[in-house]
Amino acid sequence: MAASCCAPPPSPHAPPGYRRVLWVALIVNGAMFFVEAIAGLSAGSVSLQADALDFFGDAANYGISLTVLGMALAWRARAALVKGLTMGAFGIWVIAAAAMNVLGGAVPEAATMGVVGFVALLANVGVAVLLFRYRDGDANMRSVWLCSRNDALGNVAVMLAALGVFGTGSLWPDIAVAAVMASLALSAAFETIRKALVELRAHEPVSAAHAHHGHGS
Repeated sequence: MAASCCAPPPSPHAPPGYRRVLWVALIVNGAMFFVEAIAGLSAGSVSLQADALDFFGDAANYGISLTVLGMALAWRARAALVKGLTMGAFGIWVIAAAAMNVLGGAVPEAATMGVVGFVALLANVGVAVLLFRYRDGDANMRSVWLCSRNDALGNVAVMLAALGVFGTGSLWPDIAVAAVMASLALSAAFETIRKALVELRAHEPVSAAHAHHGHGS
């Protein structure tokens, strides 16, 4: 799942072709975030909304990698903190939407879920194919490729949820998939925020650390 894949920034010495692929991946994931978010709301599908959160997580990863690369660690940590908080907010939104659907008993549109889930699968497979040649690079490159490859599982899960909704006429397949994906997103958000705060504390000005030291003595 994308939301649980927090890839580190690429090496400053990454090949130019890799940077171009990251830009393509950023654009594709950003576009699919909006497509799935809008489709999820219109179809009443929380699993589509959860998968949109997945695309947001990847787009944020690529954006942070490309934007703050070369900046001080503190700035990268601040960017990661914003990303983590935003992901957490989206995760809470998906869970709240799932609860509202359960209370309302509204069955999502299975056809929209299936079609958009398939388009999302094609988008993720396309990005994975672009990244395939870099799969044996450094740890950063490999983690990004593995992340894109694993994203396809979320799209398949949405398509299976669509089949479940279509076959049973029930909203529960959609709710079940959304609950798992939102939980993964919240877990990733918590871990991202925790690591960002640790890095920010570790890089506080030395003078502040000395002042605190002196006060303690």
